[in-house]
Amino acid sequence: MTAEPQLAVVAEQTGESPPLVGVVMGSASDMDTMEAAGRELGERGITHELLVMSAHREPDTVADYAKQARARGLRVLIAGAGLSAALPGVLAAHTDLPVIGVPLSSRLSAAGGLDAILSVVQMPPGVPVAAVGLDNARNAAILAARIIDSGGGWPLSVA
Repeated sequence: MTAEPQLAVVAEQTGESPPLVGVVMGSASDMDTMEAAGRELGERGITHELLVMSAHREPDTVADYAKQARARGLRVLIAGAGLSAALPGVLAAHTDLPVIGVPLSSRLSAAGGLDAILSVVQMPPGVPVAAVGLDNARNAAILAARIIDSGGGWPLSVA
């Protein structure tokens, strides 16, 4: 296992304390959409990191990142991906942390992003991924904040 994943882009890491949320996307072209999650987390005072890594082009990097996430202090992973949208599922396969998938649309998307939606919500048993609406990274951040706020217990607070 690699000591530290080689990340394609490290766009943002907030705060002096370790990040609580990892916001990951499959391509730098997804940054504009996924930055909404970073803004929402920042407004809530939740430390986070914003990264680009591809489940298809860098599978070992993605697996290492997921395996090391808990030890690094992360509590929730948010993964945005389009087309086959494999990133959320690959992360979930390698960690026991909650993973929230953000299906992303693109000019190559089938049926306006339906391909990504189905890829995120149709996970096999034992590999859970929560899903938010198409291109809705802000809702993923709100859900991550609620998970962190709940301490893993129920009920979740409503903002």
